[in-house]
Amino acid sequence: MQSSATPVKQPKEFAFTPENAEKAKRIIACYPKGRERSAVMPLLDLAQRQHDNWLPIAAMDHVADMLSVPRVKVYEVASFYTMYNRAPVGRHHVQVCTNISCCLSGSDGIVQACREKLGINPGETTKDGAFTLSEVECLGACVNAPMAQIDDDYYEDLSPESMGRVLDALANGQKPMPGSQIGRQGSAKKGATG
Repeated sequence: MQSSATPVKQPKEFAFTPENAEKAKRIIACYPKGRERSAVMPLLDLAQRQHDNWLPIAAMDHVADMLSVPRVKVYEVASFYTMYNRAPVGRHHVQVCTNISCCLSGSDGIVQACREKLGINPGETTKDGAFTLSEVECLGACVNAPMAQIDDDYYEDLSPESMGRVLDALANGQKPMPGSQIGRQGSAKKGATG
C-alpha cells in the first residue's frame, strides 16, 4: 500500500495476456446476454492477478472498455471493495480484520504482533517487498475471530503467537496451514469434536 504522500507510478497501458483474454471471454460468457457488465468483479480480479497483485488505472479502463461500461463504474467497484489493491502490495498481503467481532476477540494484539514481526505499520510494505500489512473491515469469519486474510487464504482463531508462526513460515518460503489455528472444524463451537 502507498502512503498518501507517495504517488504510484501507473502504467500507461494494460491488456490481458492471450491466456487471460481467453479466461476473460469465458468469464463474460457465464452471464446472460445483456448482463455482461456483471463480470466486472471477476475481471478486475483477473487483471489484478496478472499485474503483480495490484490494479492500475489502465487495467480498470481495459475492463470497462471490454464490458462497454463507463470507466467510473469500474472505478467505483475497485475503490469500494478492499480485495482490490489500487497500489502495489508485497508478495504477501496480510489483511487483519479489525471489525467488531475480531476487535472484541483480540485483533489489536494480532495487528501488534504483525507490527513487531514485520517492522511495519498498517498501510506499509516491508523494505524487501515481502509483506504489506493492512487493517480491513469484516472478512466474514466472525465466529472464528480474530482472523486475517493473507493472499487468498484465511487464518482464523489467531493469537499473537500463532500469527507470528504464520508470518515466520511465509518468510521462510513455506505455506502455513490456512483455517483455524486451534484445530476448530469449520465454525463449530471451540472444543467440539467430530
